[in-house]
Amino acid sequence: MSKPAPVFALQQLSDALTDIVDRAAPSVVAVHSTRSRSSGFIWRQGLIVTADEALDDEGDISVVLPGGETAAANLVGRDPTTDVALLLVDRINSPSLTLESASVPAGALAWAVGSLQGAPIAAFGTVSFVGGAWRSFRGGEIDARIELDLSLRRAGQGGMALDASGRAFGMVVFGPRRRALVIPAATIERVAATLETHGKVPRGYLGLGLQPTRVDGDEGLGVMVMSVDPNGPGAAAGVRQGDVIIKWNDQPIQGVRMLLRTLGPALVGSTVKLALRRGGEPAEVHLTLSERPET
Repeated sequence: MSKPAPVFALQQLSDALTDIVDRAAPSVVAVHSTRSRSSGFIWRQGLIVTADEALDDEGDISVVLPGGETAAANLVGRDPTTDVALLLVDRINSPSLTLESASVPAGALAWAVGSLQGAPIAAFGTVSFVGGAWRSFRGGEIDARIELDLSLRRAGQGGMALDASGRAFGMVVFGPRRRALVIPAATIERVAATLETHGKVPRGYLGLGLQPTRVDGDEGLGVMVMSVDPNGPGAAAGVRQGDVIIKWNDQPIQGVRMLLRTLGPALVGSTVKLALRRGGEPAEVHLTLSERPET
């Protein structure tokens, strides 16, 4: 004869899971831009972090606060390379969220908590993968690779990721094939602080149009200079159209994407050594990277 289900224990578990969402909900908002609905969370008083990918490129932005009040939001800054955007809202009385950089192991329970019209939405699952620091396909430096195995509603993108103790360890976004990824706390704190101060995250600029090419001899791969911005760093360094770059600071070139991904904030103002082939002959230039101009 089968034993009756432990109803009381299951109810206790359900109550504990609900409590995690309830404690997080006052810090979560719904984010509305022209054609999209997503989530965000109160990072500091008056400042909301959300997913950049979920925001339209233009048009008004508003947020729905816990309880249903709608407030206009101003864009402080956005960084597409790390998928972090920062909004300013004047009327916020809800508590800000404390992000923690505590490690989460694969297999741990995880929640994604967002907002839909001011009411909390939640998804429950596990941490499916944890890896080291990585670069996004746009060149952003992400401090850890964290993937979640859960089914996230589109409106939940930009919400917070929580562990079993209710600690917020990052922001949930969509990766390839709508896989749930986490932008970890360390990345958010670094990028959001830069956006609050400067309104953007500076990126390095070469002032060169590049195309991959094969190079005869041992070098193998290189990138050919197809165009040169006459006011850019490449022109100032003496790089010419038709040059083939084969090494960057003595490291072989692995392609255009690899080269562009190195142009992070830390390189702005630094000087790099480029080994070239010019008309089949070796050449070398020293190029000082500037900040990418606004487009």
